[in-house]
Amino acid sequence: MSGEPEGNRAADGPTSVGATMHGRARPGWVRRLYDWVLHWAETPYGPLALFLLAFAESSFFPIPPDPLLIALCLGAPRKSLRFAVVASVASVAGGVLGYAIGAGAWHLVNEWFFTYVPGVTPEVFARVQGMYERWDFWAVFLAGLTPIPYKVFTLSAGVFGIDFGVFILASALSRGLRFFAVAALIYRFGPPIARFIDRYFDLLAVVFAVLLLAGFIVVKLVL
Repeated sequence: MSGEPEGNRAADGPTSVGATMHGRARPGWVRRLYDWVLHWAETPYGPLALFLLAFAESSFFPIPPDPLLIALCLGAPRKSLRFAVVASVASVAGGVLGYAIGAGAWHLVNEWFFTYVPGVTPEVFARVQGMYERWDFWAVFLAGLTPIPYKVFTLSAGVFGIDFGVFILASALSRGLRFFAVAALIYRFGPPIARFIDRYFDLLAVVFAVLLLAGFIVVKLVL
């Protein structure tokens, strides 16, 4: 996630964090799409755009909702938790759509998906199937919480017939934890913590997921 160099926007403006996510330039259409997503934070339609983005990202859209969520929270900190609810509900609903596509229409969209969704190949899908066979709930949970592309798991869950109840539970818990953690930190600490999240988001998500998984393993072993 990247954007304009520092100094092109006000330091505490609503899109300053999203515009510099991770400090890596995004070339071509992905960069233009990313900038288009962020501009909605400066309009009255920001919450609606967040809902649609989180919904679409769960099945096919390449840009995650986190930059827009951060920008909206910075622009209206008191509404941060409300924005997290919007992102969580929309993401899970989009995941249901992805599951349905995988279960009933994968043969119609698989070539398009592998062609136009960055980083996703048939080999990736094969590895995901192996993860489902070993982990089931945890495969979906970790995909929803971490930078692993969630859309790959929503679609493949339908393709491989993962239990729908397990899928919904894992999606709701992981997406809720992800979005509420970001919103709550910005609500409490404001722009300083937002810049920290901006810079280390992927690493923080992975560390948090590993610690959470380790905690469940310890509880299982002890009990």
